Amino acid sequence: MSPCHRCGTDVGRETVGVRDVCDRCHAYLHSCRNCDFYEPGAHNDCREPNAEVVADKEDGNFCDYFHLAAVARGPRGEAGDARAKLEGLFRKTK
Repeated sequence: MSPCHRCGTDVGRETVGVRDVCDRCHAYLHSCRNCDFYEPGAHNDCREPNAEVVADKEDGNFCDYFHLAAVARGPRGEAGDARAKLEGLFRKTK
């Protein structure tokens, strides 16, 4: 499952073209926010050191390193919620 960064809807495919949009909210799918390398706080918000700087992380782009993420990293914070749930599985109980 690869969700849209804006609305969380499953995009229903493993790869997307540079101008493909979400069927539900029409957000660009080939954008930094939908990329597996996207990481806010990293240099240029990207873990791929050779990627060019992209100013608008939600707009469609032509990045050669784009890889559709399996976890949404949109404004709703699903990645953070998933991480908290994962860490909760390994907490020690008294």
